[in-house]
Amino acid sequence: MISKLPRWIWAGAWALAFVAGVVNVVGLLGFEHQAVTHLTGTTSMLATALAALDTSAILHFAAMIASFVAGTVLSGFIIQDSTLQLGRRYGVALLLESLLLGIAVPLLQRHSIFGMYSASCACGLQNAMVSTYSGAVVRTTHISGMFTDLGIFLGHSLRGLPVDARRLRLCFLIISAFLCGGIAGAVAFHHFGYAALFIPSGLIAITALAYGAYQIRISRNG
Repeated sequence: MISKLPRWIWAGAWALAFVAGVVNVVGLLGFEHQAVTHLTGTTSMLATALAALDTSAILHFAAMIASFVAGTVLSGFIIQDSTLQLGRRYGVALLLESLLLGIAVPLLQRHSIFGMYSASCACGLQNAMVSTYSGAVVRTTHISGMFTDLGIFLGHSLRGLPVDARRLRLCFLIISAFLCGGIAGAVAFHHFGYAALFIPSGLIAITALAYGAYQIRISRNG
């Protein structure tokens, strides 16, 4: 069970899940109509392409997966741990994610598939960066696990078993943020096209700066 959740965990999780919601909707509404923030559908599409021996589709979906994995590799290289802990180099990882999302905009505006790869790499970086805290899994680029946890908690409640209230609130936080991000992404895409990705890119950069400032304040007070 989660022993405690500092404010920076709540704020960071909400901001990152919101960002993922925006990015995924832009990918779905874009010229490829493809999810970006997770690999379940992409892996299924790769399987379909392999079954049909569609070489171009195979290469594309494999590249999407490879881009996401490359982002996770970058996260592991930069942060060097899978457990959330104040003081690690999250600011560097966040700024790199912001840069990758910003780079994706002009590429996607030219209908270059490399824009999708850049966005996918950014999402892999984010998903690996936010992994666990106090023994609880924290994912911000997909919410299947959050809905699964909600179902488990409901089952426990029906049996009269104890429910981790903090974990339950975290699930609602991430689900609501992803949903709000999706709504914002849809509205922004219809008004600005792929430039809508500048919204999550900017938000991530702000989050990186806020994290850096918070870390400095804690260091001075500690």
